[in-house]
Amino acid sequence: MRELIRFKNVSKQYGEGDKKFYALHNVNFEINQGEYVVILGPSGAGKSTLLNLLGGMDQASSGEILVEGTNIEGYNDAQLTEFRANNVGFVFQFYNLIPTLTALENVSITKDIKKSKRTSEAILESVHLERQMHQFPAELSGGEQQRVSIARAIRKDPLMLLCDEPTGALDSKTGVDILKVLHNLCKEENKTVIIVTHNATIAQTADRVIYLKNGEIEKMTLNEQPLMIDEVEW
Repeated sequence: MRELIRFKNVSKQYGEGDKKFYALHNVNFEINQGEYVVILGPSGAGKSTLLNLLGGMDQASSGEILVEGTNIEGYNDAQLTEFRANNVGFVFQFYNLIPTLTALENVSITKDIKKSKRTSEAILESVHLERQMHQFPAELSGGEQQRVSIARAIRKDPLMLLCDEPTGALDSKTGVDILKVLHNLCKEENKTVIIVTHNATIAQTADRVIYLKNGEIEKMTLNEQPLMIDEVEW
């Protein structure tokens, strides 16, 4: 596997003087292309901050974030916008769908950002929504809405999918279905999938688990034989 991402001594600081605190402090890790990665930690550990930095939605106070060998911390706003458009697919806890657009239209809004080899219809079919593509978000279940958001994220064929608590608003059975979709994308299409969560059970399925605590890497483990989603006792 080739290295896709490397964090080198990355810190994110807020405030000044006596009010200064670190959301992330001296963080170092690497992620390879095609890995299924779980970033695990309690609320306030710095997980979302890390994801925002990796996705080019925020910039570090110090350190380097290398993506395919290029330090994105040297990018200006225009370059970060282009980086996000071309390389990053975001999946959020609460879907962020446009309520006045159908599932198909929600997925198709990215077509002007970056061209894809596949149509929006084909991508919706790949997440088993061929019968719901002309329905509006209010007509879909939570799990269906999250699958639309995943389809929208992969419509532009990104280097990586960044998923912030993607099952947090779902019941356990539906959450497992969403994890299967993400896992299949990783293993069948060689997508790098990075999931931020506080749910330790998900870590059993990961190739790489990064444990965050108080803004620092507590430990990082590689699973030589990660479990399949159906093998986990949820």
